[in-house]
Amino acid sequence: MILQVTDLRVSFRTEHGMVRVLDGVSFDVAEGEVLGIVGESGSGKTMTVLAVMGLITDPNAVIEGSIKFRGRELVGLRPREMRDLRGREIAMIFQDPMTALTPVYTIGWQIAEQILTHEKVSKKAAWDRAIALLAEVGIPRPEEAVHRYPHQLSGGMRQRAVIAMALTCNPALLVADEPTTALDVTVQAQILDLLRKLQATHGSAIVFITHDLGVMAELADRIMVMYAGRIVERAAREPLFADPQHPYTVALLNSIPPLEGARPHRLQTIAGAPPSLSNLPQGCAFGPRCPKRFAACAARPRLTLPPHETACFLTGAP
Repeated sequence: MILQVTDLRVSFRTEHGMVRVLDGVSFDVAEGEVLGIVGESGSGKTMTVLAVMGLITDPNAVIEGSIKFRGRELVGLRPREMRDLRGREIAMIFQDPMTALTPVYTIGWQIAEQILTHEKVSKKAAWDRAIALLAEVGIPRPEEAVHRYPHQLSGGMRQRAVIAMALTCNPALLVADEPTTALDVTVQAQILDLLRKLQATHGSAIVFITHDLGVMAELADRIMVMYAGRIVERAAREPLFADPQHPYTVALLNSIPPLEGARPHRLQTIAGAPPSLSNLPQGCAFGPRCPKRFAACAARPRLTLPPHETACFLTGAP
């Protein structure tokens, strides 16, 4: 396994006491695999990968558990050691390219800077590599694009530039945090096609975060569904879509317009709202919103055994 996360817990000190935003998250990613992480806003998707990337720098944060990249423990790693690893072996594509890019420097300068940071090459070689990367991600006239500032590119082109930056050192693990959320459907499809092509070309493992199960159907090998900082279901793509086990996963799928069959009069919605992490309900966190709640849900269910893992008493979770 290229990445192994075991019992990851992230808490923050607040004026109301400790608030746990990740509670016992465990998963692994194999070489060349695409793992999708799905859930509503606030479910812990982004916090999970920020912990993996070593980007939780708040002094009030407390990180517990284990994060191993190719057997090397990342929790507790010194900042300088983490910086050497980040960008070279692990790279991240952020959700908003406009805030991920520095507005006062050109696209080419920012890509070349990362190359020069991690590799012993000349400035000309780094610049040529930046042009080649922009061409690889499908930006037209890359020799001109390297001189442009972020505001001079469209949203789709900026996202391609961020992907090019993430690929500068051919990372073994690529983390994509909702990279298609702010893009229209056509550009979204182009970005997904690009990620599939790059994954096949470079052989990188990908952790792809989204709230859109339709996107996961196009890209992921395995899917992990999160709710309130916990994993509620995990399975390979086909079994999860064919036979979802957790009521939350079922509700997410039912909220997607069907591509075939009769058109529903009204899409189903999930009642209520995600719980406050500072005041989680007893037992199953999804319980107050679950139409199938019963007495056993007053206790917290644990994930069942692979290959189709579910944290729900309806499926026999202990």
